[in-house]
Amino acid sequence: MAKTRAHAGAAAGQRQLRVAEVIRRSLSAILARGEVHDPDLAHVSVTVAEVKVSPDLRHATAFVLPLGGVNTEGVVRALTRNRAEIRRLVTAQIDLKYSPELSFEPDLSFDRMDRTRELLGSPAVRRDLDRD
Repeated sequence: MAKTRAHAGAAAGQRQLRVAEVIRRSLSAILARGEVHDPDLAHVSVTVAEVKVSPDLRHATAFVLPLGGVNTEGVVRALTRNRAEIRRLVTAQIDLKYSPELSFEPDLSFDRMDRTRELLGSPAVRRDLDRD
Protein backbone atom coordinates (compact mmCIF):
# COMPACT_ATOMS: atom_id res chain seq x y z
CA MET A 1 0.00 0.00 0.00
CA ALA A 2 1.39 3.42 -0.93
CA LYS A 3 2.08 6.03 1.69
CA THR A 4 -0.20 9.01 1.62
CA ARG A 5 1.37 12.41 1.19
CA ALA A 6 0.56 15.28 3.50
CA HIS A 7 -1.39 18.11 1.94
CA ALA A 8 0.21 21.51 1.55
CA GLY A 9 -1.83 22.92 4.44
CA ALA A 10 -1.39 19.92 6.71
CA ALA A 11 0.19 20.30 10.13
CA ALA A 12 3.87 19.50 10.54
CA GLY A 13 4.79 15.99 11.62
CA GLN A 14 6.53 15.14 14.87
CA ARG A 15 9.91 14.71 13.17
CA GLN A 16 9.59 18.12 11.48
CA LEU A 17 8.78 19.74 14.81
CA ARG A 18 11.67 18.04 16.61
CA VAL A 19 14.18 18.98 13.88
CA ALA A 20 12.86 22.56 13.83
CA GLU A 21 13.33 22.85 17.59
CA VAL A 22 16.86 21.45 17.42
CA ILE A 23 17.74 23.96 14.69
CA ARG A 24 16.12 26.80 16.66
CA ARG A 25 18.16 26.00 19.77
CA SER A 26 21.34 25.67 17.74
CA LEU A 27 20.75 28.99 15.97
CA SER A 28 19.98 30.71 19.26
CA ALA A 29 23.18 29.43 20.83
CA ILE A 30 25.29 30.39 17.80
CA LEU A 31 23.90 33.92 17.73
CA ALA A 32 24.14 34.32 21.52
CA ARG A 33 27.81 33.33 21.50
CA GLY A 34 28.53 35.69 18.59
CA GLU A 35 30.03 33.00 16.38
CA VAL A 36 28.98 34.78 13.19
CA HIS A 37 31.66 37.29 12.28
CA ASP A 38 29.73 40.19 10.80
CA PRO A 39 29.87 43.80 12.01
CA ASP A 40 26.09 44.16 11.54
CA LEU A 41 25.54 41.30 14.01
CA ALA A 42 28.40 42.11 16.39
CA HIS A 43 26.50 43.75 19.23
CA VAL A 44 22.94 42.72 18.40
CA SER A 45 20.95 40.28 20.51
CA VAL A 46 18.75 38.24 18.17
CA THR A 47 15.77 36.15 19.25
CA VAL A 48 14.97 33.08 17.16
CA ALA A 49 11.25 32.80 17.80
CA GLU A 50 10.47 29.84 15.56
CA VAL A 51 11.92 27.64 12.86
CA LYS A 52 9.76 25.94 10.25
CA VAL A 53 11.18 22.98 8.36
CA SER A 54 9.99 21.58 5.03
CA PRO A 55 8.60 18.01 5.03
CA ASP A 56 11.80 16.67 3.42
CA LEU A 57 13.90 18.48 6.10
CA ARG A 58 16.06 20.16 3.43
CA HIS A 59 14.83 23.72 3.94
CA ALA A 60 14.41 25.63 7.18
CA THR A 61 13.01 29.12 7.69
CA ALA A 62 13.99 30.90 10.89
CA PHE A 63 11.79 33.70 12.18
CA VAL A 64 14.04 36.17 13.98
CA LEU A 65 13.69 39.45 15.82
CA PRO A 66 16.45 41.65 17.25
CA LEU A 67 16.02 42.67 20.86
CA GLY A 68 13.76 45.70 20.99
CA GLY A 69 12.71 45.21 17.36
CA VAL A 70 15.27 47.79 16.21
CA ASN A 71 16.73 47.43 12.68
CA THR A 72 14.92 44.18 11.95
CA GLU A 73 15.43 44.38 8.19
CA GLY A 74 19.16 45.05 8.59
CA VAL A 75 19.57 42.06 10.89
CA VAL A 76 17.64 39.79 8.51
CA ARG A 77 19.83 40.98 5.60
CA ALA A 78 22.99 40.32 7.65
CA LEU A 79 21.80 36.82 8.57
CA THR A 80 20.89 36.08 4.96
CA ARG A 81 24.30 37.35 3.82
CA ASN A 82 26.00 34.97 6.30
CA ARG A 83 23.71 31.98 5.87
CA ALA A 84 26.46 29.72 4.46
CA GLU A 85 28.58 30.25 7.58
CA ILE A 86 25.53 29.85 9.84
CA ARG A 87 24.53 26.67 8.01
CA ARG A 88 28.04 25.25 8.56
CA LEU A 89 27.87 26.11 12.28
CA VAL A 90 24.40 24.60 12.68
CA THR A 91 25.42 21.45 10.80
CA ALA A 92 28.33 20.95 13.19
CA GLN A 93 25.88 20.86 16.12
CA ILE A 94 23.06 18.71 14.73
CA ASP A 95 22.99 15.19 13.37
CA LEU A 96 20.98 15.03 10.14
CA LYS A 97 21.49 13.23 6.87
CA TYR A 98 21.21 16.51 4.96
CA SER A 99 22.15 19.97 6.13
CA PRO A 100 19.06 22.15 5.72
CA GLU A 101 19.21 25.24 3.52
CA LEU A 102 18.53 28.20 5.84
CA SER A 103 16.47 31.28 5.17
CA PHE A 104 15.59 34.08 7.56
CA GLU A 105 12.36 36.07 7.93
CA PRO A 106 11.39 38.78 10.40
CA ASP A 107 9.12 37.54 13.19
CA LEU A 108 5.88 39.49 12.98
CA SER A 109 3.98 37.62 15.71
CA PHE A 110 4.62 40.33 18.33
CA ASP A 111 3.25 42.99 15.98
CA ARG A 112 0.15 40.86 15.38
CA MET A 113 -0.35 40.37 19.14
CA ASP A 114 -0.11 44.14 19.71
CA ARG A 115 -2.60 44.78 16.92
CA THR A 116 -5.00 42.19 18.38
CA ARG A 117 -4.77 43.82 21.83
CA GLU A 118 -5.38 47.20 20.24
CA LEU A 119 -8.46 45.91 18.42
CA LEU A 120 -9.85 44.21 21.52
CA GLY A 121 -9.34 47.39 23.52
CA SER A 122 -11.04 49.66 20.98
CA PRO A 123 -14.27 51.40 22.05
CA ALA A 124 -16.37 49.63 19.37
CA VAL A 125 -15.34 46.18 20.57
CA ARG A 126 -15.64 47.18 24.25
CA ARG A 127 -19.17 48.41 23.56
CA ASP A 128 -20.12 45.08 21.95
CA LEU A 129 -18.53 43.07 24.77
CA ASP A 130 -20.19 45.15 27.51
CA ARG A 131 -23.67 44.42 26.10
CA ASP A 132 -23.46 40.86 27.36
